[in-house]
This record gives sequence, structure tokens and C-alpha cells, in this order.
Amino acid sequence: MSARQRIILFLLFPWMFLLSGKSVQERDITVVNRPPLDQRNAFYVSNRSPLVPQAFVPLPAGSIEPQGWLRTMLELQRDGLNGHLEEISAWLVKENNAWLSPDGRGEHGWEEVPYWLRGYSQLAYVLHDSAMIREAQSWLEAVIRSQRADGYFGPEANRYSSDGKPDLWPNMVMLDCLQAYYGFSGDPRVLPFMQRYFHWELNLPDSMFLTHYWEKSRAGDNLYSVLWLYNQTGDTSLLRLAEKIHKHTANWEQPDNLPNWHNVNIAECFREPATYFQFSHDSTDLHFTYADFQLIRRLYGQVPGGMFGADEDARPGHTGPQQAIETCGMVEQMFSDEILLALTGDPFWGDHAEDVAFNSYPAALMPDMRALRYLTAPDMISSDWQNHAPGVENEGPFFQMNPFSHRCCQHNHGMGWPYYAASLWMATSDDGLAALFYSASRVKARVGQGETVSVEELTHYPFASQIRFVLHVPRPQPFPLYLRIPAWCSRPVVKLNGQSVPVHVATGKYIRIYRTWREGDKLTLELPMALQVHRWVAQRNSISVSYGPLTFSLGIRERVRTESPALHVVPDARWQPNADTLHWRAYNIEPASPWNIALVSNPSGNLAWAKVKSYPYPDKSNPFTPEHAPIRIFALGQMVPGWQVDSNGLCGPLPQSPVQLQTPVDTVELIPMGAARLRIAVFPEAITRQ
Repeated sequence: MSARQRIILFLLFPWMFLLSGKSVQERDITVVNRPPLDQRNAFYVSNRSPLVPQAFVPLPAGSIEPQGWLRTMLELQRDGLNGHLEEISAWLVKENNAWLSPDGRGEHGWEEVPYWLRGYSQLAYVLHDSAMIREAQSWLEAVIRSQRADGYFGPEANRYSSDGKPDLWPNMVMLDCLQAYYGFSGDPRVLPFMQRYFHWELNLPDSMFLTHYWEKSRAGDNLYSVLWLYNQTGDTSLLRLAEKIHKHTANWEQPDNLPNWHNVNIAECFREPATYFQFSHDSTDLHFTYADFQLIRRLYGQVPGGMFGADEDARPGHTGPQQAIETCGMVEQMFSDEILLALTGDPFWGDHAEDVAFNSYPAALMPDMRALRYLTAPDMISSDWQNHAPGVENEGPFFQMNPFSHRCCQHNHGMGWPYYAASLWMATSDDGLAALFYSASRVKARVGQGETVSVEELTHYPFASQIRFVLHVPRPQPFPLYLRIPAWCSRPVVKLNGQSVPVHVATGKYIRIYRTWREGDKLTLELPMALQVHRWVAQRNSISVSYGPLTFSLGIRERVRTESPALHVVPDARWQPNADTLHWRAYNIEPASPWNIALVSNPSGNLAWAKVKSYPYPDKSNPFTPEHAPIRIFALGQMVPGWQVDSNGLCGPLPQSPVQLQTPVDTVELIPMGAARLRIAVFPEAITRQ
């Protein structure tokens, strides 16, 4: 579906729903494109007039308790780099830290503290970890105390920057932290604090407002917080600030062009037009968010995993699957998808968030989450300290898994899993609940007539197709429950208390179940998965293989060498003098088995032979590892002798498919792409005549 078709559907749907409202009320189960957009949730703050109604409403921080593999990932993060970064990062040293100073004077006052705190605090709330909550609170208290009489807060150096004009970018990230904190605590100081700051912004002369590169590119984050506060307070002066921000933000509404091609900017800022659409009601704004998304993927994103090649910036001529993306870009893309899903209700954004979360992001970190790398590519045959420029844009050890290096990603990666966990469930405009991302969890929320209910979700998805829900309701309660059906699933199956229920075509839509729910009601959703081969014409007619939401990579054996993390670092890395280089290690990973493999297909374009095999689910282990991946695919492959490492140490350009090979045909093992730190996820295709 094109961007314009999606916009038309978005605008028409509220009227379609109203016209069919009678039949919806008369039936327990319907298939809808999104919740109704003619009403507002009665229990959770959402868009108030004149803003466009939103489809889903994020629940307050701490409402969702993740279980299963997602909880394992969150606990690994807590025990790993993000949870212990204060022991390593020079920017998180508390002594003389500008973010802890009442007058904002001191050192380390740019993006690193709020980047880290955003993920760390949300992780604390999701896990209900009291020690982490106290630590996050110590930073947030200092931020609140730092507000000056004129409303400005935070490091004083940012107020004047190098040219005497404010750099508002670091405060934009800190506002995210404050919003999550308010949702978790309800602290009455937060709203007036933000209101005073935004009034200070409103009073800034235009010549002083959003004049620097980063803040101008990323001012959509500022806009998002302004509209959030307007919904909380109804202060109409904030709408004037929203107009001012949009006017001074980099122009993300250019036909077939972007204001800049920096990967994190794109993943983070393409949503600015859709954010402004909430106020403007102009469908052109919404259209450009879709258009920007599609433009970068048409030019640089013809690869699996949901991302695009921009190993700092997207560059003409660097479009193959060996081109990488920043870890920062991955987590910002996930956050954008989650925001857009709530705003538009378009299930496309849920599918895309899963693509990045399952297939790209896990491979950017070591399995124990104690080290990460700056860059990760769909076809990546080494992860080491060597300089791979100019194959990648920057010179330095940008492929090494290192807890001391990669300054921005070191601090920012922590938002990925906690924000995803906080988006598993959302409230709906019609006072119901929506299961948007499937993972074992328990959610508590107010629904229907105001009763607080909880829903227990039991599943190993995405490694299994079945999702079970058990409802816990103090007394019978009527409300709608929405289930997102991924675009890859053609025939979902629903059972209510053991009885099959009819479901019309629901691919890429929602199943809405409206009924009076009772204690112990059981709902089962089956999302049958099928093996699919995707052809990448722009990548020399190569192929990738998926099963349900998972894309698969060649299972390359790894040779891992550790070293001091202080030995090879990027130029702007900084760490504390007493950081323990024996406790924290850097990792170099090299292939210990052939990687230059073509998959064998038959003339119809399907794999010549393939077997999907499931293994016992690894309780309490990271399933995104070669050792513990609970699902694998066995297929036929052939070595491609001419496909070799290029002069920059990257996977060489793909040969044109189909390739003619004389090498032996053998069985190859494929593992989930997200489990493969070394990987080939885009394959040449060899065609058998059989």
C-alpha cells in the first residue's frame, strides 16, 4: 500500500466506523483497521481538542509487567552495560556533573546523561526495581531543582552554547525522562516544571530558537513533549509553541528528499510531520512521515531487518547489505514506530517495530548485554577493532563489541527493550485494551465502566505461534479487546474459552472482541507461520528467508577473542580512570566457518528443500544467541568461491543471482537474524533444475 493510500484510509476510517457502528455493537467479534477515532479514552490522558484523536493511549509507566524472553532481556540489561554504566562512563561521574548542579554549572552536560537516564529509568519502572528507581530519582530530583527563575533547566553551558544561542537538544531527551517519571509517580512538580520551561522557549526570539544542527533536526522530540503537556494541562499557549517549533524545525516535508541523511536523525525525525499533523489536521503532514520512511528504504533499505544502510550517513553508492546502521538508529526507529502506532493506529508500525526488535537490534549487543558495537549490517562477516573505512564512513574500531567505546550508542541503547516492553499493551479510544506487541506479560488497566482488570499473556512469540490470554476481572465488565494481526499472517485463529470463533480476513488489521468479560475467561490467538522467500531485486536479485516475524541468517560459527576495552576505542570515547578492564571486556568476533554461501532454490523461486525445526524453549536464557535460538531452518546451500572479503574488510558485493555453481550442494543451518552477531541474511540464489 502506498503512503497516499494509507493516508486516505486513515482519514476515511472514522466515518466508515461510524456508518457501521450498529453492526459492530451487535457482534462480539469484528475486524477493524483501527479503533474508532471519534471518542477519547475516559481513564487515561490522550489528545484533547483541537488535536486529532489518537487510536491508542500508552499506559502509565509500570502498568505492564513483562515475562518470558523479554524479561530475560531486561534483566540482562539491568545486570549488564546499561545497568552499570555509571561504573564506566566518564559522562556519568557525579562529581562536578552539570546535570546534578543546582545552577547547571559543571562538566558532562550534553546528551549522554539524559540518553542513559531515559533507558535506565524506564527499565527501573518496568522491572519495579527499587534500587534503580532510587538511583534514577537522584538524577531527576537534581534536574527538577535546577530550574531557574525564568524556566530554563539543566546545564548552563547549553543555554548559550558556543555562539551564545541555546542548544535545546539535550533537554529534549531529559523531557522524555520526566514524562515517564510522571506516568510512574504522578509527582505534581513535573507538570508546572515543564510548563515554565516551555513558556521560556515560547519567549525566545526566533533568531535564538533551534538554530543548531542537532536540535533543528530533532525538534520533533520537543514538539512531542509540548503536545503531551498540552493534553495534561490544556494550556493553549502550548499550541502556539507547537507552531513555533514546527516552523523552525528542519524541513522533513520535502518531496523525494530529506534535510540531511544522518541515520539517527532519519530514524528519529521522520515522525515530526506526523506529530505536527495532530495539531494541523493537514493530511499532507501525515503523508510526509510515510513518504520519508519509504524514501530512505527505497534508496538505502532494500535489505531485511527493517533498517537501512547509513553507517553514519546514507551515501550514494553504498546501498548493499554490507552497509551498516548505528545501534542508536535501531532504538530510535523502534521508539518512532511505537509512537506512530499509538497516534495513527496503523498496524504497519507494529509490524515494523517487530522487524527491527527481532531481527536487527539483538545482534548489536553481546548476548549478556555487557558490550555493544556502534554498527551492525545485514551481511556482516567480522566484528573487530579494525578500521573498515571508507567502506564505512568513519575511521576507527566501529565494529568491535566494546563497553568503553561508541559514545552515543553506549548511553542511548538502553531505551530499546524498556520502551518496547512499555508498548506491549495500550489503552484504546473506546475504553478497551489492545495487545499490540506479543510477549509473555501481565497488564493492569482501567477499562469499560472504570474497573481495573488484569490480563495475563502466555506465549513464546516470536519463536512460537500461539498466544494465550487469561483475564482477571473483579466483576463482569464489558469492554473491547483488540488483537493486532501482523501483515505476514494470512489466517489467524481465535478461540474463546475453548470455542473457535469466526474471523474474517484480518491480515494487517485488528480483531476487536467486544463482550462482557468474566473472571478466568481464556482467549487464544494462533498466528500460523509459514516459510517465505523474499527477493531483493535491487541487491542483484538476491534472497532472504523468513518464518513469521523472524528473518534468518546463515549460522556462522564464531571465533571470539577478548581484550581490554581500553585498547581499541573510537576517538571520542571516555571512561573513568578506575573502570575495571578485567571485569568489562571488549570482544572481537571472526568467522570460524564458511560464510560465502548461496541458498539453493527451485525454478518456482521457493527453497529447493527446507525444514523448520523447533527446539526446547530456553527458559531464563537469551534466545537471541546461536546456542539458544529455539527455532532453526535447515536448507540446501552451495559455496560461492568468487564471493570474498573486499579491500575494506567487509563482505564483498553480492554476485548477480541466480549464480551458476559447480560446488557441492550441502545442508546449511539458518538461525534467527537477531541471534547472529556474524551473519549473512541476504543470500545469492543458486537454482536447481530439479
